[in-house]
Amino acid sequence: HVQLVESGGGSVQTGGSRTLSCEYTGTRLNGLFMGWFRQSPGKEREGVGGIDMDGKTAYSDSMQGRFVVSKDTSKPKPILYLHMTSLKPDDSGIYYCAADTRGYSATWHLRTGRADYWGQGTQVTVS
Repeated sequence: HVQLVESGGGSVQTGGSRTLSCEYTGTRLNGLFMGWFRQSPGKEREGVGGIDMDGKTAYSDSMQGRFVVSKDTSKPKPILYLHMTSLKPDDSGIYYCAADTRGYSATWHLRTGRADYWGQGTQVTVS
């Protein structure tokens, strides 16, 4: 049974930084993609960034630069991070961690918004 355990959400001032984390509890690591998606008030969920099974990172165009994803594979369960900087009120929303083991690229997941596993989301509020 796969769970994605997210943490790190909260309130942050405009211009500030925040790091989110997501632990993948599944046992299958082959073909693993992990990524972040965001749903802001009144908007559809959109891709932020992710890492595919080859360690390649991808970002949605609007997220490039201020958002960086990284993955720690040194622990028994991989942990995905989202490092956010220069935050703006428009960055507020629910951030969802997603994972998938079908071996598709991070770009594909970000563009389609598809993944087999989703976390419950963590709220980030920038004001």
